[in-house]
Amino acid sequence: MNKMNPILVEVYRGTVLESFHRGSICIVNEAGEIIFSAGDAHQICYPRSAMKLIQVIPLLELGGMEHFNFTLEEIAVMCGSHNAEPEHLRVVESILYKIGATKDMLHCGPQYPTAKKVADELIKTGTKPHPIHNNCSGKHAGMLALCKLLNYPTENYLAPEHPIQLLIKKTCADFYAYEETKMATALDGCSAPIFSIPVYNQALAYKNLVSAKTLSPKTAEACKMVIDAVSAYPFMVAGTGRYCTDMLQITAPDIIGKTGAEGIFCMGFIKQKIGVCIKIDDGKMLPQYNVAQALIEASGLFSSEQIALLHHYAQAPLTNFSKLQTGEIKVIDGLFTNFRLPA
Repeated sequence: MNKMNPILVEVYRGTVLESFHRGSICIVNEAGEIIFSAGDAHQICYPRSAMKLIQVIPLLELGGMEHFNFTLEEIAVMCGSHNAEPEHLRVVESILYKIGATKDMLHCGPQYPTAKKVADELIKTGTKPHPIHNNCSGKHAGMLALCKLLNYPTENYLAPEHPIQLLIKKTCADFYAYEETKMATALDGCSAPIFSIPVYNQALAYKNLVSAKTLSPKTAEACKMVIDAVSAYPFMVAGTGRYCTDMLQITAPDIIGKTGAEGIFCMGFIKQKIGVCIKIDDGKMLPQYNVAQALIEASGLFSSEQIALLHHYAQAPLTNFSKLQTGEIKVIDGLFTNFRLPA
């Protein structure tokens, strides 16, 4: 970044601004033109889990859904960062059963469930977390399915040079319209390869996801499967008390969105064919939801009654341990004043 990104979210204690979160926003139209931006739209970062909706595309393009008789619910959990609630585990196990794999073939690493209630239950019963509890186990089940579909070995499916990872990287290069040679490859929290992409290109990928204009028929159909899956089964994308699920339950199929670690949130506006990427510089997770929700409200696509249950994500009181209000967190005033949806 050549210049410091602007403040996007403010945190007040009483009437005093106590802290704030800087970041960048990029919104592109169907032609790939920037129609709104704040901060450095070309700063490079990792999409993290927001890339999941792209990583599953090769499996769908190559007929994996039909071959294994996958349901949209199973596709949704492949795109998700789930809480490891019982419903999530059931669907991941169903994927593994259909492809003739076991949960011990998942190499995402054990993780206590994101849902505190489920994690507490494991602790109470003295049960150690398993890789299937990892929030990315659905994505990994999808990667194992791609190996099975193409008859590739599964033991090293996470190696960056594994054929399915090379295929996924090529797909990412196409969707993000960013050369593979420019991508730095690192390991995500779940040990899968992840690629560095500018904020602008991350917005472009979600535009491509919701616009079939430049896609082949097979790729366009794969994108439709992804959109249909996360729209029909938002619970599989995250779970109880999570913004992705809460948002999709109300905004899909008009708007879809997916979080990524370290402050990433990407969105696609289906009818308007626009893509969005939000990056919070300090990597905090809540501010990305604050900004995403403020954008949804500024879009005018929903009445205040329709999105009332989501408004606290844009602006909410902060309380202490005695439940006394100490201040509030909110998106800066006027952030999207100049934003207009394409006609």
